Amino acid sequence: MNLAGIIDGHPDEACALVSRGQPTTYGELRDQVDRLRAALVNLGLEPGDRVGLACGNNGYFVVSWLAALGAGLVAVPLNPSAPAPELQRQLEAVRARAVVVTPAAAAAAGALDRERLGFLDVVIETRGLGVEGAVCLDDLLVGDPPPPVPVVERSLDDLAVLIFTSGTAGSPRAAMLTHGNLRANLEQVQASEGRRQLPADVSLGVLPFFHIFGLNVVLNLSLYAGSRLVLVERFDPSSAADAVRNHGVTVVAGAPPMWTAWAGLPDLPPDAFATVRVASSGAAKLPVETAQLFADRFAVRITEGYGLTETSPVVTTATGTDAPWGSIGAPLPGMQVRLVDSDGHDVLIGDAGELWVRGPNVFGGYWEDPDTTAEVLDADGWLHTGDIGVVDDDGHLFLVDRVKDLIIVSGFNVFPAEVEQVLVSHPAVAECAVVGVPHPYSGEAVKAFVVVAPGHSTDEDALVAHCAGLLARYKCPEKIMFVDELPVAPSGKLVRRALR
Repeated sequence: MNLAGIIDGHPDEACALVSRGQPTTYGELRDQVDRLRAALVNLGLEPGDRVGLACGNNGYFVVSWLAALGAGLVAVPLNPSAPAPELQRQLEAVRARAVVVTPAAAAAAGALDRERLGFLDVVIETRGLGVEGAVCLDDLLVGDPPPPVPVVERSLDDLAVLIFTSGTAGSPRAAMLTHGNLRANLEQVQASEGRRQLPADVSLGVLPFFHIFGLNVVLNLSLYAGSRLVLVERFDPSSAADAVRNHGVTVVAGAPPMWTAWAGLPDLPPDAFATVRVASSGAAKLPVETAQLFADRFAVRITEGYGLTETSPVVTTATGTDAPWGSIGAPLPGMQVRLVDSDGHDVLIGDAGELWVRGPNVFGGYWEDPDTTAEVLDADGWLHTGDIGVVDDDGHLFLVDRVKDLIIVSGFNVFPAEVEQVLVSHPAVAECAVVGVPHPYSGEAVKAFVVVAPGHSTDEDALVAHCAGLLARYKCPEKIMFVDELPVAPSGKLVRRALR
């Protein structure tokens, strides 16, 4: 098998994608994927090689993703708006032999230190970007087709993608997801009552594809079902709502800030989402007030689900159930879920416990990091999520807290240690600590507490600018407080809850 086969078997004339206003049929998509797969092999890439995908939500990403899988390569989706130092770190971490770059990542790609990336043999770019020594992606997709290259057979355990995330704490690391993991979660979602996607559906592809939610729940699921996917490269509430109406979108998967933005947009008519039959929210907690307001304004009920990068990602869904507001629903078919106390014993109904999950969609570990893998994945295959939940008498799950220090900004994971490492690299910072604080739009925002080094001076704007040059925008502090000292326990460990 090979996950790239999800586009096979659908009618040639059926529309697969709408990107930048232009439709692509399944027949055309298969032809483009075949061409690029052959080109990747002809460029000397071999099964198991890692290839970065620094693309937006466009046709280039889709074709590159499927071609890489079909060639037996390991895809590494990357944030195209990340600054060059972050892109550099991630390409180095996986020792990528190739990277595909579209305009959103052109500046960062041009600033890469190619000497340090000595293993990076191939850069593939869209026409006109001007990255030195790059191969033109557009030229690979037109003209006479190259000699055909067959799809590489993969086992269920063969690595398909590396998604940057983290374990319980620390800097981001790459979660290893196999062809079998991704395929299993697609099958689980399709077997879930009420969430099954149909060939007649039209999905909105606005969640970023470098995030597992957008990659597997939106892109892969739509192609697996033979549906139509409308690609949106940058979320703007008004234009995204126009896309829903103009294309007759029936399935919208989004993060809470999307739903909050739409619910608060004053000019949207009551029938703005009249075609939508499935509206699901994930990646962070959806405020009940947002869901209720959306239902009152547009007569569409948003249901929540729960998942992690490490579970490919869906674990539970409330879609198709009678779960009350605020519930993340029930486990997907084939998922095992436990709520356990600090001793690893199952808790009673109504008591809080850490969510442990097990199933064919659970990853095998973090790339070249067995120690962190062992911290979250036990010998029996249970993933210790670090999230705290409760279950009611009717079997509906609710999230109530989080063990780990993870900050979730607009559905994206931010790890305090990564931001702290960047802050202390500034000569004026002696010590710092980062926490998440509530934010009305993004759910949480990054707040930093800084102790200035003796003999130095700095200000908030200077430190934010320093972070912006090294981190993706959503990871940068929204607010910096200057303090004389940080709160620590007698053991010397930082007490983050005191800062919160």
